[in-house]
Amino acid sequence: MKLLDYLTTDTVLTDLKATDKKGLIDELSLPAAETANIDHRTIANVLIEREMLGSTGIGDGIGIPHGKVAGLDRLIVGFGLSRHGVDFDTMDGKPAYLFFLLLSPDDSTGLHLMLLARISKLLKDPKFKKDLKAATDQDAVMRIIAEADSDS
Repeated sequence: MKLLDYLTTDTVLTDLKATDKKGLIDELSLPAAETANIDHRTIANVLIEREMLGSTGIGDGIGIPHGKVAGLDRLIVGFGLSRHGVDFDTMDGKPAYLFFLLLSPDDSTGLHLMLLARISKLLKDPKFKKDLKAATDQDAVMRIIAEADSDS
């Protein structure tokens, strides 16, 4: 399973403007909603409800907002980079800069968990995180992810 099977340049944002969790979720939801042809408020609500169960801010500058969306017909992955950091209620209490968004259909628990594990594995590599944080545009993000995803 490769991350680029589900991530497209349309869902990659390299200059997030949000400064808080709700704003970030709204901002990341927009391109994913357009790709999925689902109202962005529906996606944002799913993500906010998931955050109420426990933060997806895993620490070390990373957030992985994710959820299952009724009516979604395929998995969608998004990526967002904040240059200034976002208060995302992370486990270590520090701002988050790198965000992977994962949206799954209601009935794809196994694939959802496999993709979360894949994202988490890639994010354990310090060089991968450093390179993503320095990415200047969508193409750079896609190249960095493609390179890391082929190595593991």
